[in-house]
Amino acid sequence: MSRPDFATLEVGQVLPAQTMIITRETLVRYAGASGDFNVIHWSARHAQAVGLPDVIAHGNLTMALGARYVTTWAGDPGALVEYGVRFTKPVVVPDTDAGAQVEIVGTIVELGDANKVRVDLTVTCDGQKVLTQARAWIRLP
Repeated sequence: MSRPDFATLEVGQVLPAQTMIITRETLVRYAGASGDFNVIHWSARHAQAVGLPDVIAHGNLTMALGARYVTTWAGDPGALVEYGVRFTKPVVVPDTDAGAQVEIVGTIVELGDANKVRVDLTVTCDGQKVLTQARAWIRLP
């Protein structure tokens, strides 16, 4: 994917949608990298005991998928200058090879000074928003 040209961007422009997969293996790898070994991220029995339908993805993992989406679009992980989200629903990760599918699509909502672009994200799983107020500022060359 080529890097976007700031001069050609428009407010309201919708970026290509992307589907990201989270499997139980993803959760194990993320737990090891983050040090977050909370049992609700790997034990269905424990997750259900606290009222969850099944094992859920780490919230910060879900948030990171949004960051990866915009930095991939920008063509540079260093282009992300500000990012924030609110968590609305957990991503339930079934014990299948298919895992959970997280759909992400971005919309350009503001073109700022110094080649900065605000991209708002819609992040869903099974048709439900899992993040809201997901907003990223990207600086393009």
